[in-house]
Amino acid sequence: MRLRKKHFAIPEMKENPFVFYDGEKYKGKWMEVFENNNPIYLELGAGKGTFTAQSAMDNPNINYIMVEMESNAFIYGTRKILEYKLTNVRALPIKAENILNYFEDEEISRIYINFCTPWPKLKHQKRRLTYPDFLKKYKVILKDGGDIYLKTDDRDFFEDSLKYFEDQRFMEVLRDFDMKEEEYPLNIVTEYERKWRDQNKPICFGVFEKYVD
Repeated sequence: MRLRKKHFAIPEMKENPFVFYDGEKYKGKWMEVFENNNPIYLELGAGKGTFTAQSAMDNPNINYIMVEMESNAFIYGTRKILEYKLTNVRALPIKAENILNYFEDEEISRIYINFCTPWPKLKHQKRRLTYPDFLKKYKVILKDGGDIYLKTDDRDFFEDSLKYFEDQRFMEVLRDFDMKEEEYPLNIVTEYERKWRDQNKPICFGVFEKYVD
């Protein structure tokens, strides 16, 4: 369902000190932004920010950056940073395709991709966040041994993504076509994931690691 246009969203986010509309100038300097040397995790397509917010509360020694272009949803994620006093979270309102403009080589330790748009039509598949063109960019910014966590309710998209990761020489650490809650006690179940679980729709989950030959 399309969210109603929120004209207040962008002006409000521009007033939020944790939202970076000028993020390009911090390329290679995100440790200075966080004022520590903790690992940096990205969530691409962060939406309303529930996953990152909960992750940041659970892991105060990890730095998180939410990436999302849709301001109608992202306004809620950026509000969570202030509401929960998440000093280890920053927000970038950018397109994932431009990620190399914002991060230096091997600056990121982990990337989360949660329930992104599967783009099922063949002519649209280049927009997938796991498409090879995107994976090549992620390999640049990920540290050696860094990993990508993927969750989706779309099995066809997941199976295609497995091929993408293999073709780009990521090491498959884990694949699960039916992720049971009881088997993953640390999994953060967002509103969106709960919706599908309540309908008994299987959730696919995979972990893929960047490695050097």
